[in-house]
Amino acid sequence: MARCRVAILGNGPAMTAPVPVAAKAVTEHTRLRRVLTHPLAHLVYAMIVVGLLQAFIVKLYYVPSGSMEPTLMPGDRIIVNRIALSWDTPSTGDIVVFDAGDRWSETDVELSIWQHLRYAFGAMTGIGPAAPNTLVKRVIATEGQTLACCDAEGRMLVDGNPLDEPYVDVDFPWEPGLLDCSTSPGSLRCFESFTVPDGAFVALGDNRTASSDSLSNCRLTGQVDASCLRVGELDRIIGFQSTLAQ
Repeated sequence: MARCRVAILGNGPAMTAPVPVAAKAVTEHTRLRRVLTHPLAHLVYAMIVVGLLQAFIVKLYYVPSGSMEPTLMPGDRIIVNRIALSWDTPSTGDIVVFDAGDRWSETDVELSIWQHLRYAFGAMTGIGPAAPNTLVKRVIATEGQTLACCDAEGRMLVDGNPLDEPYVDVDFPWEPGLLDCSTSPGSLRCFESFTVPDGAFVALGDNRTASSDSLSNCRLTGQVDASCLRVGELDRIIGFQSTLAQ
């Protein structure tokens, strides 16, 4: 058996006695076990597990505004399914959470260093927001599809087909012959036909009159072009809204 030696001090000259290396290994193992079972270590483990879950499987989000009423109310917490993006692509009617670009920001405010660190932490760990403009909206049309409004009943048209939207509770006023796409002034629902750009999607809030979304800046003119259209990017979708958290 391998041995090490320790000094034994007494009245006479120092002497050494062999101590088994195995005993030293047991001591080191005990110390390591104490570190790994410390309550702070358990907290670190929990944070790692939560981070992995939110980064790859599901993520919890807080709904800050009323733009998706009555489907989602302010203060609701929603569970976002992230793994569904592995085999599915967003389509008309889906509710998604996505990181919007700078054009979606209502104000031009420079972020502080702490805000940058917060978003960097969210991007690396999956805990919390990863960007300042993280939004939840409903997908209306995706890349290559044409979108216009309205038909005779005031409905949007996706690839020429009317879109029934039972989830919309409050929309812009529409009265055939009095306030529609042929009158002056026209209904704010109306906009000209356009094609959704590649890699993009059009996202609207269910509460149309109180939603800052893809078309809100185009409502006054009814003409949709690059100067007013704000699209979401398909590769910046975080996940599908799965359910409400209790």
